Amino acid sequence: MNALTLPDIAAQASRQALPLEWVGMCGIALPVLFDGQRLSATADAGVSLDDGEARGIHMSRLYLALEMLEQATLSPALLRRVLQRFLDSHEGLANSAYLTIHTNLLLKRPALISPLSGWKTYPVRIDARLKNSMFHVELKIDVAYSSTCPCSAALSRQLIQQQFVDDFANKPLKHADVLAWLGSTKGIVATPHSQRSTAQLNLHLDDHLDELPLIALINDAEAALGTAVQTAVKRADEQAFALANGQNLMFCEDAARRLNIALKRSPGINGFHIRVIHAESLHAHDAVAESRWRREDV
Repeated sequence: MNALTLPDIAAQASRQALPLEWVGMCGIALPVLFDGQRLSATADAGVSLDDGEARGIHMSRLYLALEMLEQATLSPALLRRVLQRFLDSHEGLANSAYLTIHTNLLLKRPALISPLSGWKTYPVRIDARLKNSMFHVELKIDVAYSSTCPCSAALSRQLIQQQFVDDFANKPLKHADVLAWLGSTKGIVATPHSQRSTAQLNLHLDDHLDELPLIALINDAEAALGTAVQTAVKRADEQAFALANGQNLMFCEDAARRLNIALKRSPGINGFHIRVIHAESLHAHDAVAESRWRREDV
């Protein structure tokens, strides 16, 4: 008895001849390699269906091509090879290939003063496309930091000044008394409010890059802000963090401008869209600022 040929419904002609811009799969679980780490990730993989007569694509071929991501460190070259495999396996059907990877990068970060360190997670999204032989990669990175309101800081200082006048008016000032007052809750009657904030970085990479500059870009962003959230800390680290916040008072507009200036200097970037979100502790809503830049010769 001859084996039956399994039907290939996707190879049949479509009843309605119409090309489609994107067909594929979303949320595919897989591991990826980066910076010596094996990271848990999900992938969205797809191609254009330019042959409007074809009923569908071969999704299993996209799935099998993703195995390449398990075998080598994530890089622009690897992403391009995967996308080219998408197209080669759909010759005559597709002219464009797309791949999005969602993962969390784990970086061990030192404390500000003490020898302690701990792990921080950075949500990362990598978008790659190969369209009409043009290859492009974008990175999306979320960076958490602390922001202290400049207005709240000024108002707090004014209240402290007023309390100083109330407590020391027409009294001889003694160094020991003033020092004790400054260290008491009676003297420091108000403190500025701060909040955990997020910088969402959408970065357009130069086409010639050999590596994905994830860590370098995170470092640049955190250095520009000056108040990256901490992991394991001792009291000396917490005090240093309080000092950093006091020296880096920021509205969301300030944070967006700082990042704009810093990322323009980062090598390998030809454009970006920055969105900073200050999750207000004063209000029930967020304060948000955005900034865009594109290098003129791109």
